[in-house]
This record gives sequence, structure tokens and C-alpha cells, in this order.
Amino acid sequence: MSAARTGPQTGPWIGRRRFLGVAAGLAAAGGAGQLTGDPAPAPADRHAPEHRPRRDRPLFLGTYTSAPGGGTGVGFGTYDTTTGRITATGSVAGVADPSYLALAPSGRTLYAVDEQQQGGVTAMALPPDGPPRPLGTRSTGGAGPCHLSVHPGGRWLLSANYLSGSVAVHPVDRATGALGERTHLVTHSHPPPGPGQDGPHAHQIVTAPDGRHVLAVDLGNDTVYTYRLDESAGALTEVSYATLRPGAGPRHLTFHPSGAFAYLANEVDNTVVVCRYDRRSGRLTPGAPQSTGTGPGTSYPAQFLVTRGGRFAYLANRGHDSLTRYAVEAAGARLRLLDTVPVGGDFPRQIAFSPDQRWLFAANQKSGSVTVFAVDARTGALRRTGEPFAAPVPVCVLPL
Repeated sequence: MSAARTGPQTGPWIGRRRFLGVAAGLAAAGGAGQLTGDPAPAPADRHAPEHRPRRDRPLFLGTYTSAPGGGTGVGFGTYDTTTGRITATGSVAGVADPSYLALAPSGRTLYAVDEQQQGGVTAMALPPDGPPRPLGTRSTGGAGPCHLSVHPGGRWLLSANYLSGSVAVHPVDRATGALGERTHLVTHSHPPPGPGQDGPHAHQIVTAPDGRHVLAVDLGNDTVYTYRLDESAGALTEVSYATLRPGAGPRHLTFHPSGAFAYLANEVDNTVVVCRYDRRSGRLTPGAPQSTGTGPGTSYPAQFLVTRGGRFAYLANRGHDSLTRYAVEAAGARLRLLDTVPVGGDFPRQIAFSPDQRWLFAANQKSGSVTVFAVDARTGALRRTGEPFAAPVPVCVLPL
């Protein structure tokens, strides 16, 4: 799979570059549907005591609005904390191709990428007593932004432009959560692209647990860059970079709770790598490639999750349509493959835990569904619950 083939499904499978070029022509094709699946909640129990704890929690979905059958924006609804069952509520219209979502540390603002040729990032207020409210969109200065995260201090939004191979920084208004104009843009110009790649493709940007360094994963350059963020100016300074073996295609990195190790999913060569992380220097040192447990063929591993206690890790495999479970050993230094579980959908693009990590949600892009798994805290085993929730081209799920 080439690096450009991870965008929305538009009939025959096409890549991000071609998709963004023809998105305008697709316009209204299938884009009018809202978050679907089970829009009507169960009837309220009028005899229930008022002090009964709420069982429903908010959940948001990112989608490709320009794809046939796509949504109208950011979908929102709830999930039942006792069953994991998802119920639709509506969507925030006017957000173009919101393929990745992130929550502010305050919990009062939601951010989405606008994965367009003229890329943007959109802020949405989350009122306690009403639907999300758009706060405006800012340019990322690049094409096809596919990931974003909020710096732990809450003052800066970081985003990765896939097609341009660049990362951007935007200031966040402390009072409202709205975004200011971009303060910095860095394009990955070294090392040269890996085999079969036509340039850099920034796929993720995330702050290390130490809070001092920002890491950007670039699939096209087979490289993870480490930056230091100037929190007064909103500027990134490169301090080191780690290269993977040629053709690895690194996509997504997740830290162990200790902060001393990180786990990297390599999309192109279907491997995972345990990386040692030096808190003082920010340097990442990749280890040897390991199996995803999916056997021969195309797997396109997408994303890692690690449990809060650091005992188990999970990997979404899109081509294999499965989730791989690993035991985390040696204080985070080693992953031991346990098993793979069918995801119950097609092309699990992204996975997420509920805050209590009782539930794991998988957004299945090609089947238009979200599957929910109960997580066994003792063994890490996954058990699929109920029927998949129908949703328009879901590529990101964010339970709160």
C-alpha cells in the first residue's frame, strides 16, 4: 500500500491526493446523511429515582464528508456506560472532512482537522447543556491534515499535514478555546523519502509524557522527529530524529505510561516497533521490527492503544480487519503477542478507549460501522458487544 492510499473510500479505493483533487466533484454524493445507527434513545423510566447515576456519556465521530455515503460534519451522540451501546444525536454541519478529533484538557472544546487540499483545523465549544457550537476554522498552511493534538498546557494546538509533510502550531484562546492564526509551520525536508514514496507525509503529532518534547511521525520519510515547543512563541525547534528501516512507513506512536517507551505502528511493512525514549534529550531509539500477528498479506496497521496500567497494548489492523492484543512486559520494554480478534467490521481506521477503559471502540471506515468491545481488566481480553453501530464513513471515534 502506498502512503497516499489512506484517505476516504470513493467508489474504487483511491489515495488522499487523488481524493482531494476530485472531492469537489463528489460534493453532495451521499453527504446529506447524519450520524446513523440508532437515533432514538430508549424511553425514559418515569419512575426512576432522580439520584440514579447517569449511564450515558458523550461520544463524537469523525468522518469524510466528501465521500459517497459520508456524514455532514462531526457526529455526536452518547454511549451507555453499562452496555457500551451507542445512540445517535446529530452532527455539527459545515466541518469539512473531520477525519480526526481531539479534546482540550479543559474538556470544554473539541478540535477537528479539515482534511482538505486547503487544510484547516476547526474548534467547537462543548456547552454543558446544548450541542457543540463551531468557533471557527484556521488554515494549517498545508494539504490533507490528518491528525491533531492539544499540548498538555492547553495553550497550543498541534496538527500534521499528511500531503504536505508538515506540522503546524496554532494558539488557543484560554477563555473560549477558539484558535488564533498559525504561529509556526515546519516541513519535513530530511531524510529523503522512503521506497515508493513521493515525499514526506506527516501522519501524527503528539506531546511526550514529559511535556517537554513534541514528536511527529512521518510515513513518507520513515522518520519520527522530536521537537521542543517554545510555549511563549508557539514555535518548534527540532532536537533529534529517529529513522526506521526503509519502507517501514511509520504511522502512529503511543507511549507506555512510564514515558520510557513508545510503540510504533508501521503501516507499509506491516510491523510494530518498541522504541526507547530518553526524557532528557527527547531522543527516540527504535528497536527491532515485530509481527502484528496477522500473517502474510496486507494488514496496514493503523493505531496503538496502551492500557492505563501499562499491562496490555492493542493494535488496529485494517487489511486484516482485526485487533491484535499484546502483553506488555519488562516494565514496557517488551511486547508479547497474545492473539488477534476479528473487529466485526471492515478497515478499522482508529480505535479509542472510554475514559474508564472499560470499553474499546473501533471506527470501521469501509463498512460504515463502529464496533464496541468490553475490555477484561485482568486479562486484557476483548469481547464484542451487541451489533455494530451504523455510521457514515467513520474514521475517528472519541468517547468522553
